[in-house]
Amino acid sequence: MAAAKIETDDGPCCPICLEQFNIPRQLPCAHSFCENCLQSHITTQTGKLTKLSSIKCPVCRNSASPSIKDRPTSEWATLFPVNTVLQSILPAKSKVDRLCDACNTEGTTALAEGFCVVCKEAMCGDCLKVHRKLKIAKDHTILSVEELDCNPENVMKLAEGFTCLEHDGEDIKYYCKDHKLPCCATCFIKSHKICSKVIDLKEELPALLSANKPVEIIADMKKIESHLKKFMEMNESSINNLETQVNGLIAEMKTIRKEINDVLDKLEEQVKTEGNINYKEEVIKKQEQNHQCLSLIHAVRNSHYLLEAAHKYGSNLQKFLMAEQMTSQLHSYYNLVGEKYEKTETIRFEVQIASPIKSILSLSLLELGKVVATTSSNTLPLIFSSRLKDCDVDKVDVIDLKVPTTGETPYYSGVTFLPGDRVMIVDHNNNQCNLLSSSYQFITSHTLTGRPFNICVLDDQEVAVSLYNQKKIQILSVTGDIIRPVRMITTKYSCNGIAAAGERGMVVNGYYGNNKSHWSLINTRGDVKYTHQYDSTDYNYLNYIALNNAKTRVYVSVSGMNSLLCFDMEGKKLFTYSPDNLRGPMGIAVDRYDNIYIIGMDSNNIHQLSPDGSLQKVVNTGVPKGLRAICIHQRKDILIIMNTSDERRKLYMYQLK
Repeated sequence: MAAAKIETDDGPCCPICLEQFNIPRQLPCAHSFCENCLQSHITTQTGKLTKLSSIKCPVCRNSASPSIKDRPTSEWATLFPVNTVLQSILPAKSKVDRLCDACNTEGTTALAEGFCVVCKEAMCGDCLKVHRKLKIAKDHTILSVEELDCNPENVMKLAEGFTCLEHDGEDIKYYCKDHKLPCCATCFIKSHKICSKVIDLKEELPALLSANKPVEIIADMKKIESHLKKFMEMNESSINNLETQVNGLIAEMKTIRKEINDVLDKLEEQVKTEGNINYKEEVIKKQEQNHQCLSLIHAVRNSHYLLEAAHKYGSNLQKFLMAEQMTSQLHSYYNLVGEKYEKTETIRFEVQIASPIKSILSLSLLELGKVVATTSSNTLPLIFSSRLKDCDVDKVDVIDLKVPTTGETPYYSGVTFLPGDRVMIVDHNNNQCNLLSSSYQFITSHTLTGRPFNICVLDDQEVAVSLYNQKKIQILSVTGDIIRPVRMITTKYSCNGIAAAGERGMVVNGYYGNNKSHWSLINTRGDVKYTHQYDSTDYNYLNYIALNNAKTRVYVSVSGMNSLLCFDMEGKKLFTYSPDNLRGPMGIAVDRYDNIYIIGMDSNNIHQLSPDGSLQKVVNTGVPKGLRAICIHQRKDILIIMNTSDERRKLYMYQLK
């Protein structure tokens, strides 16, 4: 692989091929890619999955579904919209022919000659003639292809309105201050009718825009770009250092060879070979990391190009909505950069020489010596204090859970949000998991083979439930209103808390024995990648587990010790949180700012911590007794908790502001 260039300033580029865009197609998360690059990405994912209802964005990993799902996956890239703003920013030589939208819907191809600003459609010459004759369209503004090419101001006029990502075709008209979300009329009716602060965007747009300035967001994006470049420079420096080390090893072996003579000829050759192999492997690894960083740089830069275009040429509505969209992107960028910066590796090579030298003639080649690569981790500071902030926790609703049961009194020990805003809870006493609608109404249930402890979402279709009394993990598929078992994973130790770890699978904790607990990284096939032990007590069966957004830190509650423990992914303890007013710690959740929320079941409160483990606030007012399970909706900043003390089980909903 060719080394990635660190200095780049060549306009909007595709984050996949790192070249100027060729037909930029935009995903719902607002990241754009060349049409061919996006299709290659889709084809790669299709090769791994038997069924594909959505794809993961190559940059932020958010799910994206095409507008027409029943079309072959080989055509999916063409179903995502062209990013006309990016297209207008590209140099003239990079332009591609625009096609008539009307003809395209009928299965024919014709070059576009103009665009209707009102209808927001590209039209060929024939369609333009028909359009102009329509009485309803006589006052519509038509822009020629030449007026749009290399003219972002005209493109912004064409894209004056924004449509809802969840309800296709509906215009964004409102803004919910409770959830910090733009919404259409359908969003308002279905999801925000009970919210106290839903405003009409036209009335309060200037005030909203002043609080979310595009210039400040662009500055933050440039800061992210600077950090990524620094990471790439560190890798380049590491490559040069490794080369120097390998050359030093070879020179060292030549000196030793003079003293030991022919016996070390083979060892010198071995050191040369192993040293160069290790060097090449590390070079490939560092260059791959730099390639990933450069890809992310282009994604960041594309974002601020878009925002800059909207800021310079767009309407107030466009400025605000584009700024709102890019603010959401910032959080994913911070997490991705944090993932890069959390740990960087320094490699050292050395030769281990057997002793005593007198026995050298009796040793085999491997016993004589070998090249050993030692990895040490350096934690680098990466602080965006202006974005990582504490949140106010306001209770907004209490919901009686009317879930049918014929067995024992329900005991809800785990809860999670599913894609599509639905909720799933596990009933420890009745061996059940229950599916709730986005309005928290019961839909259906599924009987498990053992007592569930906790639950987490693995992907768009699968959830994992820990069955602590069976030392098993049940993988379930949730499709529509149907829950069905997919596979069972058997573990060596008890399974209590469980949390998704992205592409690596999941982390699970439980009791190890002899006042020791453990947390393990397990992939979705059931292979245990590694296990780390930590001190606990006989009350460890109440432990829960969670990860930060970058999946580089593990948080564990230890109820018997009244503590929250934090580890890195190598098992090194980073901090312990053990205040006097946290008793019986249970469920843990992490918001999109990486703030940590932990329930005190016996102290009857909720502790909010910053990412470094320092206390931000303790929520005592209005907190019910018997708290246990907790989860956070990342996109809507909603926190829900379940209580277990009343016979009528309730769900408590809080807004994070």
